[in-house]
Amino acid sequence: MSGRPQGPHIEVSGLTKRYGAVRAVDDLSFTVRPGVVTGFLGPNGAGKSTTMRMILGLVAPTSGTATIGGRRYVDLSRPSATVGAVLDASAVHPGHSARDHLHIYRTMGGHPADRVDRLLTRLGLAAVADRPTRTFSTGMRQRLSLATALLGDPRVLLLDEPGNGLDPEGIAWLRTLLRGLTAEGRTVLISSHVLSEVQQIVEDVVVIRKGRLVAAGPLAEIERSSPGTVLVRSPDAAELRAALLRGTARDGAADRVDLMADGSLRVYGMADRAVADLAAAERLRVHGLTAEAGLEQLFLRLAGDDGPAGGDGPPVPANEKAARR
Repeated sequence: MSGRPQGPHIEVSGLTKRYGAVRAVDDLSFTVRPGVVTGFLGPNGAGKSTTMRMILGLVAPTSGTATIGGRRYVDLSRPSATVGAVLDASAVHPGHSARDHLHIYRTMGGHPADRVDRLLTRLGLAAVADRPTRTFSTGMRQRLSLATALLGDPRVLLLDEPGNGLDPEGIAWLRTLLRGLTAEGRTVLISSHVLSEVQQIVEDVVVIRKGRLVAAGPLAEIERSSPGTVLVRSPDAAELRAALLRGTARDGAADRVDLMADGSLRVYGMADRAVADLAAAERLRVHGLTAEAGLEQLFLRLAGDDGPAGGDGPPVPANEKAARR
């Protein structure tokens, strides 16, 4: 950790947002601490964007509070020097160059002129700085949005789906960038509905579904506390399922075995080694066996259930609840 001061905490307390009869956010409470990347996770439409917009003062909560270092966003004296946000990577004028775009926002925020060239270099945009943004790929627009968020050298970053449009090389670049920012003591909250994109980036997670808390805390602890499953492909699926439910004297039986639509089995409460040993003992064929991590399964259950109540705000609002600190 560098000698730079730690960023402020983000505190969300009892945050609620209603759109008519639908609760987009329902008594949501959590803390985002500095020096780590916190992932705000949930299926599409879980209400993550609604929450981030309330933190930024763009959506008025029905009740509850969201503060940054103990102050509401609207009460910050120089908001863009405290908080940088990426909510929509497409929000750039197609005729402006990346350099023009950054200078406009730099002037609006009263930030030093030399920040533009420094960020163009840091975000990998120096070679295309004078091209019109209409020629940019989605990934390049993401980089430009991140550069815009960093113009005021903020201690807090809120990034909504920052991995959208990035290829694997871009995801690796984003991971390096965010780790560098948190090593400087910044507070970073990123939302995503794609677990694989953020699993190697985040250290803390807040997982929500339909406004309800699913899990919150350090990623490593949640993965340990959420039981994993084993996915098995076998041409003898029916016989193997019956054997797994019977179990063995040494390893016991599976808690549950689901037959999936593709004919594979998802086994709960049994280690991958025990599943393989049982199949061999029963002389049943196995063509594939994959141990699935606990958080991965938690996320798959979210994405595979009956879905969200709506979208992330009007006209089709989401329903989203709490992640506690």
